[in-house]
Order: sequence, then C-alpha cells, then structure tokens
Amino acid sequence: MAKYLIVNADDFGMCSSANKAVFDLFETGNLKSATIMMPCPTAKEAVDFAIAHPEYAIGVHTTLTSEWQKYRWKPLTDSPSLVDEEGYMWHEADMVERHAKYAEIEKEVRAQLDLAISMGMKPSHMDNHMGSLYGHQMGRFSLCKLALKIASDYGLPYRLFTKVDRRTLPAGVPWGVYKAVGKLTASMVKKSGVTVPDYLLFPDWGQMDRMMHDEFDYELYKKLILRIWADIPDGVTETFVHPAVASDELRGITGRWMCRDAEYKLLKDPETWRYLEDHGVKMISYRDLVTLKSQG
Repeated sequence: MAKYLIVNADDFGMCSSANKAVFDLFETGNLKSATIMMPCPTAKEAVDFAIAHPEYAIGVHTTLTSEWQKYRWKPLTDSPSLVDEEGYMWHEADMVERHAKYAEIEKEVRAQLDLAISMGMKPSHMDNHMGSLYGHQMGRFSLCKLALKIASDYGLPYRLFTKVDRRTLPAGVPWGVYKAVGKLTASMVKKSGVTVPDYLLFPDWGQMDRMMHDEFDYELYKKLILRIWADIPDGVTETFVHPAVASDELRGITGRWMCRDAEYKLLKDPETWRYLEDHGVKMISYRDLVTLKSQG
C-alpha cells in the first residue's frame, strides 16, 4: 500500500492570525484539511470561508480546553463542570478528565457541531483540541468512546488511530503503553464503524520548543520535520499543525507564536511538497480518506 499523509490545520477560527494563514494555504493549494474551533472569537469568519469553499475538507475542532493565559473562551452551553473558577474552559486536557461531567461534555460537543451545521457548513470531519476527548491523560477512555459515538451519529470521520508503529510513537510514551492504547482504540473504532486514519503522528512539542529561539534556523527545522513526515508507515497517517501568520495579535496570545509561524511557512514552502513526493508520500485530505477507506 502507498504512503498517504493528512496534514490537518488545527485551531482554525482561534484568532485572525490563524484564519489568515489557513485562508492563504487553502487558496494557494498548500493545505487540504483544517478544523474550526467553534467557541472562539473568529470562528464565524472561518465558518463563512468553509461555506464559500465546500471543495475544501474543513471540519470541527471540538473544543473543551482554553489553554492561554490572557486569550480565552467559554463553552457554548451552560455546563458548570466544563469551566474553571474564572468561568472559562479548563486550561488542560487532564483537568477536563478530572472535572467534566459526561453528559455536559456530550451536550457541548454536539452544540459545537450543531452550530457549525446551523450556520450552513457541512463539516468534512471532526477531531478534538489538545486531545481532551481521548481520555489518555487520566485513563478516562469512556471519553474516546463518546467521541466516536458522536462522530458516528453525525456521519463524520474522526482523528484517531487503529495501528501503531515505532515511527509514530509519541515522545515520552513507553512502547508497551502505546501498543495497549492502540489495541483499545482499534477495538472501539471497529465497534463504532467510524472512519479514521491508520496512524496518528503526534508532534514532538519539546523538540519544537527547543528550536524556537532568536537564532531560529528555518532550514534546519524544515529538514527535521520533512524527514519525520516522509518516514511514515504504509497506509494513511495523520499529523496536525497550527499555522498562523506572525503578528502582534499572535505574539500576545502565545509565547509559541514562532512555531505557528514556522508551520505556516513550512506548508507554503514548495520544497515541502516536492520532498514528500520524491519520498513516495502523497498528501491527501479527510475527504480522500473516506474514499480510500470505502475502496477497502
């Protein structure tokens, strides 16, 4: 089987800088999939773009966390267990797993999908922000089962994996744990009937952070990322990025702004596409994933 790679732009709709990058990447043919954060301030702008461009694979980035210190958002629903003492979504996924009630999670996730659909959007797929619906942080795997149930109800593909490979092993996760989780998710996916990629390639955030400094070497960064993206197993692998245009807005939101700008530049770089093609990797969208899986 050939090597297929889905590079999904997460955090579409999070802020204007993210929207500008995603608009440009789609319009220049350098992006094939993205997902919108419906509770965020510029989500409507992203949804309007998705409605105007049904040819693009744009889905919903179901959101239960609000990680930044000064730029935050609240649930769409009245769900007390989904917010912290300041009334915003929890900062981290493990906090969601500790505090959020199952029924309120389901209500909020469905509300985010329903809002996008009611606005006229036809989501191509769904995933989740910061892994808050995987249950991997605290072992609350019922959340993963819930996400698959919702994806099945809406007829949407979902970001997950059914196979493991040492090349997609997340940084810091023991191989035995990774295999056990893969076996569990494969079983849940099979029962749900939801279409998912074969493999999920998690970015190594620590390694990225170590590269982002005043003497940032873009060429070295590009070489590292492309080597990782090209060295994937046969089948369909998904990885995710958070492209955004460098701006005062972005710098005010996150200290990791340089990483997001670098991801935008990486996808815009003609060498990225040539390198992957030369190494036998075909870039596809979530719509292509559905077609491939339906063909067996």
